[in-house]
Amino acid sequence: MKKFMLMVVAAMMATVSVKAQTAGEMYIKPMVGATASTIVGKDVKDAKMRIGFVGGAEFGYQISNPFALTAGVVVAMQGANYKDNQFFKDQKVKFTYLNVPILANFYVTRGLAIKAGIQPGFLLSVKETGSEYYENAWDSYEDTSMDAMKKFDLSIPVGLSYEFSDFVIDARYNIGVTNISKLDLAKPRNSVIMLTVGYKIPF
Repeated sequence: MKKFMLMVVAAMMATVSVKAQTAGEMYIKPMVGATASTIVGKDVKDAKMRIGFVGGAEFGYQISNPFALTAGVVVAMQGANYKDNQFFKDQKVKFTYLNVPILANFYVTRGLAIKAGIQPGFLLSVKETGSEYYENAWDSYEDTSMDAMKKFDLSIPVGLSYEFSDFVIDARYNIGVTNISKLDLAKPRNSVIMLTVGYKIPF
C-alpha cells in the first residue's frame, strides 16, 4: 500500500511537473500582480509602504538551457503613505509608472530562476492627497502636478521566479538608483517589491 501511494504521488507530481527549458524557445508572458512600494533616501522620513497594482507582459527568449533573457512593458502603481504628525495626516503619494524591465534569468534548477537586470521607468501620473492643519482646522488637499518630479526613473530589479506547467510566479525587488524629484534635497528614490503571476504563451 505504501509503495502504491508513493507511485500515485509521483504520478501526480509528474502531471504538474515543470517543463524543461529548451534553447531557442520564445514566448510572451502576460502578467498581473501587486506592488508594495515606498520612498527611500538619506533624509526621507516617515514614509511607509503602500499597496498597488501592476500589470503588463514580457517577451522571453531561452538562449540556452540555464540562461534566458526577458524584456517587458508593465504599468505599476508606486509611491508611499506617510505617518501622521501635528501638521499633516492621511498623506498618500501615488505614482503611476510605465516600466521596461530587461532581465537576465539563470535557472538554478528546472523551473527555478534567479534574475537581475535594469529597469527604465517613465512617470505617467502623480497624485498626492492628505489633510493639512491650518488656522485651527484640518483642510484636505489634492495635487496632481508633475512639475516637481523627474519623468525618468532607473531601477535595478533582482528576484526569483518559479514555473509550473506554463504558469510563472515572480517575486522582484526593484532598487531605485535615481533621484525622482527635481527639488527635494533628500534625493528620494523608489523602492518597490513586486509579486506577479504570469502565463507563458510559446510561439
